[in-house]
Amino acid sequence: MSTTPRDVSALVYAALEEDLGSVGDLTSAATIDAGAQGSALLVARADGVVSGRDFVRETYAQVDQRVRVQLVTRDGDRVRAGEIIARLEGPSRALLTGERVALNFVGLLSGVATATARLVDLVEGTGAVVVDTRKTIPGLRAAQKRAVRHGGGANHRFGLHDAVMVKDNHIGLAGGLRSAMERLAERPGPVGHMTRVEIEVDTLDQLTELLELETERREAGLAAVTDVVLLDNMSPDEVRLACAAVRDSGHGLVIEVSGGVTEASVRGLAEAGAQVISAGALTHSAPWLDVALDLEDSATPA
Repeated sequence: MSTTPRDVSALVYAALEEDLGSVGDLTSAATIDAGAQGSALLVARADGVVSGRDFVRETYAQVDQRVRVQLVTRDGDRVRAGEIIARLEGPSRALLTGERVALNFVGLLSGVATATARLVDLVEGTGAVVVDTRKTIPGLRAAQKRAVRHGGGANHRFGLHDAVMVKDNHIGLAGGLRSAMERLAERPGPVGHMTRVEIEVDTLDQLTELLELETERREAGLAAVTDVVLLDNMSPDEVRLACAAVRDSGHGLVIEVSGGVTEASVRGLAEAGAQVISAGALTHSAPWLDVALDLEDSATPA
């Protein structure tokens, strides 16, 4: 049974359709003998973390199944510049036809994994977990979230369907925090008792209001509404005060911090008490890892 993630085949198919159109690889067909065979290496040109190997295998499976792909590294492996990620052998035309699609996926996803690993390394020893957000390239969310895991991070909710996350606009349109929490307490529509609830606060005053509302519910013998509180765009000092307030309240909320998280700020946020640190930049702004296809031998006739 194949272990290739379900999204890989369709994404590769769409990428090849985009690249080849209805006539295929004009340059390779015009310059390389149809019977020529060759070999090539997929090589990291910079230090990083590998992700996206399934896309290499699937790309060449769809281009020409005669291409043999030997994956030298595993997703999540840390590589140095010059290290080999995969070896390819087969029809020379096919090696070049699949080159850009394979490299695009590996470069993008390895970039996500590498950016994640940098943040994970920076918070080592604090107990904080680095997670992603929904700020992903449309259609590539599952692949990018896998890449975050390959970099040592964890995943936030996948979409709007698997958790409740009440943000500032929800609170505003619901008529305020109390109104939003009262509606959540009723569990309307599809929100069942197994669904976790996260509420975003932008200020310490708003956090105080949330904690007081939860205290009211506890004193009235009612179940808590909030599982996770998201501290949005707060400084380390504010996070420290917020964590103390949550701890003193006795509500046991998980504390997540988000908003403008960078390599320069992440350690301070973790040391201030953040249990979860979410960073949209992992998936929307991570630089690609430089990966190249280097010919190992000159093409030879079949």
